[in-house]
Formats: sequence, structure tokens, C-alpha cells
Amino acid sequence: MGCSRANVRYPLMLTILGFAMIATFLVLIMMKKMSPIAALVLIPALFCVFVGKGAKLGDYVLDGVTDLAPTAAMLMFAIVYFGVMIDVGLFDPIVRGILKFCKADPMRIVVGTAVLAAIVSLDGDGSTTFMITVSAMYPLYKRLKMSLVVMTGVAAMANGVMNTLPWGGPTARAATALKLDASDIFVPMIPALLVGLLFVFVLSYVLGVRERRRLGVLTLDEVLEEEQETETVLVGSGASGDSKVSMYKGGTAAAGSGTDAPAGAPGGAASAASGDDGFQGLDPNRPTLRPKLYWFNALLTVGLLTAMIMEWLPIPVLFLIGAALVLSVNFPHIPDQKARLAAHADNVLNVSGMVFAAAVFTGVLQGTGMVDHMAKWMVDVIPGSMGPHMALVTGILSLPLTYFMSNDGFYFGVLPVLAEAGAAHGVTPLEMARASLVGQPLHMSSPLVPAVYVLVGMAKVEFGDHTRFVVKWAALTCLVILGAGMLFGII
Repeated sequence: MGCSRANVRYPLMLTILGFAMIATFLVLIMMKKMSPIAALVLIPALFCVFVGKGAKLGDYVLDGVTDLAPTAAMLMFAIVYFGVMIDVGLFDPIVRGILKFCKADPMRIVVGTAVLAAIVSLDGDGSTTFMITVSAMYPLYKRLKMSLVVMTGVAAMANGVMNTLPWGGPTARAATALKLDASDIFVPMIPALLVGLLFVFVLSYVLGVRERRRLGVLTLDEVLEEEQETETVLVGSGASGDSKVSMYKGGTAAAGSGTDAPAGAPGGAASAASGDDGFQGLDPNRPTLRPKLYWFNALLTVGLLTAMIMEWLPIPVLFLIGAALVLSVNFPHIPDQKARLAAHADNVLNVSGMVFAAAVFTGVLQGTGMVDHMAKWMVDVIPGSMGPHMALVTGILSLPLTYFMSNDGFYFGVLPVLAEAGAAHGVTPLEMARASLVGQPLHMSSPLVPAVYVLVGMAKVEFGDHTRFVVKWAALTCLVILGAGMLFGII
């Protein structure tokens, strides 16, 4: 009898400790009591001891590292690849085009951020989306002293909606878990997802108007003239030494040299620092530009993204080959290659370090069984009367579950259980699969998603600040998609 009670109590203890661990992590980073890396490592290690499995911590961590190592490798070489592409000028036309559209209007800049993130998200990879979006938009936000959490929040939500593309991951996982065709899940969901994307654009407009009221509207010339009078900036080109230069007409700065670009700087190609309000942009005269190789670099990038979408090779392998190729062609001299790698070393170290720290968190969650018991508890507390509405329940549950769990854990561990419960009440697997996609706009800001560290790292935003800002808006976006799906009879 005592043994039976103990068997009941132990899963309940794991469930409580699992929720407590996640809550502790979120509270500490949002209150800035710990850095994300420290919190991702120390908190799960402590809770692993509480569970009584401290002796197995090493095994859990190694399992987590093994699972996330390909992602860390992909991010490392993707940062080098896109960083070098920024250095050589591949994205300069995008920056100029957005600059022309935005006209120093905060509202247009925020809307432009959402549109750009949505377009770039067509490649299906969040990390590349964030690298390109931040690289293009960061100079505008810094120049006009706009809120950087608005940029990261809008980009994350737009990418979250687009992450439901069949090649983005969640749809394919749902199809595999429930043995369905991905197109049967995704195509009917398009109207609801379009409503969600439209909501992100409207929200971007509202946030942009709020920024406009806070800052006012200047013409680009006025902004640049003001900078000419007040700022002297340091511009690092990635070579040795450093030089002081002043802003001149057109918003450019003469390229100096130096490898001390700020950590997380987009590309490191033309970084400038002047206290907290420093300007950072893409200098059109930087020595790293390779205009004669523009079309080679453009075709290489299109080919790389095509190979990624078509899954010709694993993504880490594609970026490893791409990074080696782009370095060798654009910078044939070894000292220049070393300078480019050094210019992006801070970003690589910050992001890959965060991913391996997250491996401790996920390893302990999964290894101790906490995540399984948390999911089972949430399924068990659903009242029997909700059976016929399991699609709605699944859509609502997808918000917290995909935020606190990996997509693999949710789609392969939880969704089949929910689908089985729904089938008993006549809810089809297709409806359940579509409902499971609803939480993706919130999922993209989860501390368990490596891409979000690329976003906040390159934008130089505290993860806690990003979380505080984005959670409410992302959750609202998810509910809009769910409501639209029900209205259209899709879910």
C-alpha cells in the first residue's frame, strides 16, 4: 500500500518540480537576476538534485548536447556565412530599399521589419531569417533611437506564423506523428494563417505608431544632420588598429580598421559605438565589399537556401560548405579570412554557448521524465465534457506546451495522446494536427529555441526584456489564428 502511494506521489512530484523549474528560470531571467546561460545551466542542475537524480546529471547533459550539437554547428557556420555575406555587401540593396521606404518614420520601420521577416521566413529557417532581418533593420532602429525589443518581438512573431510552412518543421512533425500528408494539414490552414500574419502587420502598425508618438518623425536628412553635429563614431572594419571618423552626408562613415566590433553586431562589417546611443550601419565604402562578386554571392545564397528547402544535404553540412566556399572565394588570402572569422567570433561564441547551455535544460527536463509527466498531467486534467472540443483544447494547449517544450517533444510525445483522446469523441486527426500549429508564434520566442538567441544576440537585447515584451503579443497572435481557424471551420 505504501509502495502504491509512493508510485503515485513520484510522478506528481516530477510534474510540480518541472513547472517549478521552468517558472524559476523565467522569473530569474526576466528580473535579470541571472544571465540566460547561467540560468539554463545552474537551475536544471539544482532541480536534478532535488529530483534525486544528481548522479545522472552528466548523462542527461551529454544526451542534450548530442541532440543539439547539429543545431549548434548549423548556427556557428550560418552566422559566419551570413556575416561574411553582410561584409561583402550582399544585403546592402535590401537595406537601401527599406531605408527608402521607411523614410525615418518609426511606423514604417516597424511594419517594414514585419514584412521583411515574413518574406525571408520563406526559406523555413528561423536563424537565417533573424540574421538577415536584424542586419537590415538594426541600423535604422539605432539611428532613430527606437525600441529594439519592438524589432525583436515583431520579427519573432512574423517568423512564428511563417514557421508553419510545410518545410519549416512543425507541420512536417505533425504529419509524421499522426501519419498524415503535410499538404492536407497546411493548405486548409492557409486562410487562418493569413489572418494571423495580417494581425502581426496590424500590430506592427500599432506599435510603430506608438514609437512615432514617442520619438516624432524626422526626415533622413534631419537625422543625419543631427548626427553630424553631435556624433563622432568608431567604425571597425575587421582589420587591425582603429580610427576615429565623423558621419558625413548620406549616413555613411569612412571605414577605419579594428576588430573591436560590439558583441552581437550584425555582420561586424561596419560597426560603430558611441555609448549606448551609438550608430551602427553598413558602411558603403568598407574595404570588405566585393561588388564584382555580387552575383556569385547572390546565386550561392539562393542555391544554398534551395538545397536547404529540398533537403539535399543536412543543414549543418550545407552551411559548413557554404561558409568555407564564401570565405575562400571572397577572401582568398588567409590573413583576410582570419580577420573575417575574428570579426564574427563574438556572435558565434555567444549563440553556440547559449545553445549548449540550453542542452542542459532540455537534457534534464527529458532525462528525469519531468516533461513527460507535465504533458500527461495537462492531458489528464482536461474534463471529459471537453472531448468533442479536443481540437480547441489542443490549440490552447499548444501555446504553453510548445513554449516550454521542444517541437519534437510536443509533436511526437503529446500530440498523439491528444489525437487519440479526440478520436474517441469523433475529432479527426487532421483537425488535431491543424490545431497543434496554433502555438508557433509564441514558440519562436521560447528559451528552448536556439534561433531566438541569434535574434536577441545580434540585436543586443536582453532575453528577459524580449520575453517580457513579446509573450503577451505572441499569445494574442496565436489566439487570433485559433479563432480564425474555428470561424472558417478549419479547426
